[in-house]
Order: sequence, then structure tokens, then C-alpha cells
Amino acid sequence: MRTGQIRHAFARFRAREREGLVVSSRRGMLKASLAGICGLSATDLLRARAADPAASAGRSVILLWLAGGPSHIDTWDPKPERPIENRGPFGVMDTKLPGVQICEYLPKQAAMLDKFTLIRSVDARFSNHEPNTVFQTANLEAEPRLNPKAEMYPALASVVARHHGANQPGMPPYVAFMKSRSHLAFGGYLGKQYDPFLAEQAARLPVYDLVGKDTGARSGADLFRLPAQLDASRLNDRGHLLASLDRLRRGLDLRGSMDAMDAYSQQAVEMVTGERARQAFDISQEPDAVRQKYGSHLWCQQALLARRLVEAGVAFVTLDLSYHTASGTWDTHGDNIPPYGGIWNGLRPLLPLFDHLSTTLVCDLEERGLLQNTLVLAMGEFGRTPRIGTQGSSDGRDHWPVVMSILVAGGGYRHGQVIGSTESDGGQIRERPVTPGDLAATIFHHMGVPLDVSYEDDKRRPLRVISQGNPIFS
Repeated sequence: MRTGQIRHAFARFRAREREGLVVSSRRGMLKASLAGICGLSATDLLRARAADPAASAGRSVILLWLAGGPSHIDTWDPKPERPIENRGPFGVMDTKLPGVQICEYLPKQAAMLDKFTLIRSVDARFSNHEPNTVFQTANLEAEPRLNPKAEMYPALASVVARHHGANQPGMPPYVAFMKSRSHLAFGGYLGKQYDPFLAEQAARLPVYDLVGKDTGARSGADLFRLPAQLDASRLNDRGHLLASLDRLRRGLDLRGSMDAMDAYSQQAVEMVTGERARQAFDISQEPDAVRQKYGSHLWCQQALLARRLVEAGVAFVTLDLSYHTASGTWDTHGDNIPPYGGIWNGLRPLLPLFDHLSTTLVCDLEERGLLQNTLVLAMGEFGRTPRIGTQGSSDGRDHWPVVMSILVAGGGYRHGQVIGSTESDGGQIRERPVTPGDLAATIFHHMGVPLDVSYEDDKRRPLRVISQGNPIFS
């Protein structure tokens, strides 16, 4: 496979491999046809819901992933009384919560902070990026630069996909808008069937370059397009014939992979031919007023699609909010390191956009009666150094895994509060540390996934997803 290619859902069919004599040619023809029909990413083939839906039906998570690691001091944990080399170039503003201030470039969040919880004491030690997997897996060893098995630890979203499943048939349980493969955790030991459904191929969206410039192009949304002269009924007929041919070989399959392939291919055909997924990804069906409310920016359009997806039955949606494919747009080391910039040139232009995106999403979810069941999280990999001017820049900040901040809304929890605090310079946790395990426990509690859930590694040893952690909200 060439670098940059996306695996489609029918890669397991091995359409170009010969498999026997008479049956092989017919099967090969069908495999090739299906592979061309459904350009679904391998990861994109979903399973039917496996968990009891009674306790957590309709619940979902939207993760706003700020790839690169936003500065906590210049966003949600400002230090206005400190010298400028610590506090940074931004001013602060009062919020809806008495005595609580945040960055002046987040006015909309400030005005409705009673609908959010700020967590200022998140322990991000061991977290790194490229890949950005510690907080997305709750595993402190999920650091691929040090641990070659790190990429096998499953994403929390993948665990949700396995144990909760989608909220509606015909929808994927885990969807991601991905800028770079290194920005997300995948299914790992759980299997590729629990990888995210990569949404770029399913939605028509503006295309931005690596520094955030709108190219004027739009993604083609080719995923749901059937080739000419092939309609849904013919696709289903071919699927039934393929299943009958597979039964000839099922007795030779000692691992159950044929049964698994049947399930995945059936779900892929259902998604391609069904209406629910196609309509959910079709942003043009939104009223003009709603689309204008979100705005035309790529990230805002993805946020609107995230709302459409949870409304249609997706359980977990991740937005990779980055222009750049490397460490991420929020990696503001310094203004002499294009394209990231420092705090003033790099972070400042992102904040009003993110402020609008996050508050518009939360308000829209609330207006539609979805916020109670939808947990919204905004976070990156770590915070940034208390002292600015790193790497020879005037106002850059380096990685600071000692502490970071997270913004939370929805999920039926009591908000309008600040959890934890840092020391006067923002460099250390002062009270109530919150760990990746605590974050995972909160997500699982919300989604009805047991906190002691485990999976098997390549040696069939059970590994717990959460080794230590408790839900953040009581």
C-alpha cells in the first residue's frame, strides 16, 4: 500500500488474489466489485451493538481534540498578576462564574461558563504527541516513541464502540474527522473493526492547507456513491451471492475470520445503501440559518456534522482540530517555527474560532435536547511551559506535561464549576490532580461501559483499560 492511501472496508476480500479454480473467478469478480463500490476505510466497518442498550441508550461523546497541546496559561488558567514572561501577552476577562477569569479571546465561553466545567489540574505526565495516545487510551505506556507496542492500546472510543456500540443500526459507533494518523488512537488489540470510521470521505467539506488557508476546493464525499449501472438492489444481490460462496470455505477457517468478514461486509453494504448514514453526513440538509450560525470554517462545519452524527446514532465523535499533519496546529513552540507560531501569532488566531465553535455546538445540542446525553470534551495532550520565549522565539512555549486544563460540557453532569488548581505560576498542580484514568472512568461511566473492562494482548493476557481512575463527577 502506498503511503497516504486509506484502506477501504473490503481490503480483507483480497480481490486480486486467486482462490481456487471455478469459484475463484466468480468470487474474485464479486470481491473486486464490492471493493470498488464501498471505499470504506477498514476501520470503518462497524459491528452491531453488543451491549445492553437499556442503561445508556442514546448517550454519546464528542471529543474536540486540540492537536499539539494548547497552553493552559493562555486559555483557561490565566495568571494575570504574574510577570509577562510567565503570564504571556493576553489579557483576561471575567466569566459567568464569580471570581473566575479566562483568556480575553474566549468571550463566548466566558459568557456561558455556567454550562461548562473547567478542570485546571490535569496530570499529563507521560503524554507526548505523534502519536497522541496517552489521553485517548488512558494508558501511560501508550507512548510510541518509547514503547513499540503503544499503538496497540485501544482508543477509549474503540472500547466504547465494542462495549456500547452505535446508538442506531446502520451508523458507525466511532467516527473521526482526522487530519493525521498520528493524531488519533485506533482499535489496536481490539481489532481493526473498532478503528474509527474516517469521515472525510463521507462528507462534503472545504479543504484547508497545512497552515489553515481555505484552498477553495471541497472534499468529494465519494464514500456513498455507487458506480454507474449498480444500484442498491444489485449490490445486495451480490452480497448474498458472496455469502453463499463463502460458505464453501467456512469449514476451513479455524479462526472465525470468515464469519467476521461476513458481519463487516454486511454492515458496510448496509451503510452504503442505507439512508441514515448518508443523510447524517449530508450537511446540505441543514437549514441555512443553522449552517450560518456555525459558520463556513472547516472546523465549524465538522462541529455541525458532529451534532448531526450523534443525533443520528453515532456514539463517539472525535474532531482532530488541526491544520497540520505533523505535531498539530496547537503546538505553539515559537513564532520562528512555521506554521505553528508562538502565543501571539500562533495561538491567538485559533482562540476566537474555537470559542465560537465550542459554544455554538453546546448551545445547539442543548436546544435540540441532546446535551443531557452528550458529553463534550475539549483538550490536547499537555499544557505548555510557564515561561515564554522558548527555542529562541519571543513568545513560544514548549511542552509541559506536568499539568494542563480541560473544558467539559453536557453529559447530564453538574457544571458551572472549576475543578482543581495550579500554583501561582501555573507550573504545578496545587490541588485535586485528575489523571487519564479519571478521564476514562468519566467517559465509561457516562456511556455505561464497566470501569473494570479489559481486553487481551497479543499473548492472550488480559489488560484492564483503566488501571487506576474514578469518574470526575460524582
